[in-house]
Amino acid sequence: MSLDLKRAASEPITSVDMLVAGFRSAEKPRSEHRLGLEHEKFIYPAGSAKPLPYEGESGIGALLARLAPGGYTPFRETPESPVIALQRGMATISLEPGGQFELSGSPFRTAREAHEENLAHLKEVKAAADALGLRVIFMGYRPTVTPADMPWMPKTRYLIMRRTLPERGRLALNMMLMTATGQVSLDWADEADCIRKTVVVARLAPLMNAMYANSPLVEGKPSGYLSFRNRVWDEVDPTRCGYLPAFFDGSFSYRAYVEWALDAPLLFLRRNGQYLHPKLTFRQLLKEGFEGKPPDLDDWTDHLSTLFPEVRLKKVVEVRGADCVDAAMTGALGALWRGILYDATALDEAERLLPKLSFAEHQAFHDTARREGLAGKLGSHELKRLAAEMVAISRRGLQRLDAADAPLLDPLAEVAATGRSPAVAVLEAWEKDPRPESVLARFAL
Repeated sequence: MSLDLKRAASEPITSVDMLVAGFRSAEKPRSEHRLGLEHEKFIYPAGSAKPLPYEGESGIGALLARLAPGGYTPFRETPESPVIALQRGMATISLEPGGQFELSGSPFRTAREAHEENLAHLKEVKAAADALGLRVIFMGYRPTVTPADMPWMPKTRYLIMRRTLPERGRLALNMMLMTATGQVSLDWADEADCIRKTVVVARLAPLMNAMYANSPLVEGKPSGYLSFRNRVWDEVDPTRCGYLPAFFDGSFSYRAYVEWALDAPLLFLRRNGQYLHPKLTFRQLLKEGFEGKPPDLDDWTDHLSTLFPEVRLKKVVEVRGADCVDAAMTGALGALWRGILYDATALDEAERLLPKLSFAEHQAFHDTARREGLAGKLGSHELKRLAAEMVAISRRGLQRLDAADAPLLDPLAEVAATGRSPAVAVLEAWEKDPRPESVLARFAL
């Protein structure tokens, strides 16, 4: 989605086939397949567990201002409004609603290039944060405060979502304000390739979530989930979150994703420099139009950006199920999926790793993984052993593709071997010293 509040009219949508064709237009030759990382993290005042507002001499806005001279172009929604993003080349630093600081990285051929970009970004952010008396925290959910305690970032899109999403789910504001994640974006060659990759990611996502679980604390105490961040998504909006049944019954396709997306309610429409909220699904918008005009392709692009399944299609496949973790584990996330999805043998092996599950069985597997992490089981199979084999499949794939990426998997292999996701260390830190500022300090950059 464009950062811009304003938008020019694009091509009107005249049929569902146009929307299916949009995914077909994203196909790329395998030689051009790339990988991108997104890494969100929390910013706190040093020595404090108090949420950080945008305003102030040491606020989120001041952090952006300190970073901007490093070759970035500041972005404002209007000439008078605050800076809400920084752009440099193909990389963007942006803000989630509660001030989560996100790098949307450049597309690279290798996982190590994406990792190196993220390391350079974190070095810049740490230097700027240190100068302002701030610190960067790697966790998947704010462990002590509540949504009512949180400041909001000055982005117009969030003002409308603040009103519309809570109509859809009890924990919508928790998602917006309290969560942080790491994501990977990957390409596909044709529809069959897209289907295979999307379905494999969906089937393996609970194992990834178990390895990357890093959000066990809620309001200062254990939540009962090692990844409470993932649990939050259950009560955001069931029409736009979770898994598509088509991932598991053999019916997934470009059109299946389009048909699913058409039935999700609009969160907003951009018109004349404003965000509007017609209470329509996109299918209804396509049938009825709005103010006498049909929707256009930019409306569809906006709509796709407001869908939050565990695996999302836009012009890339987005893998969305990991909690925010440190830089090394984030680098491993990119390597994990490059090795599995970009090597044909690894993709074959990944398809055979787990038993075929129904939609209901997969939902139960998903809940076990986020609740128990690698200590859980899928039937008689220990999740830690399945996770270790998932990492091994990726490593073999990387060794065939590009052996220099394979060492990035080392920290993830250790997590799988020991059964200790980052959430285990969070709980141990809390048990040793439950003071909020002490827990945060253990997971600071």
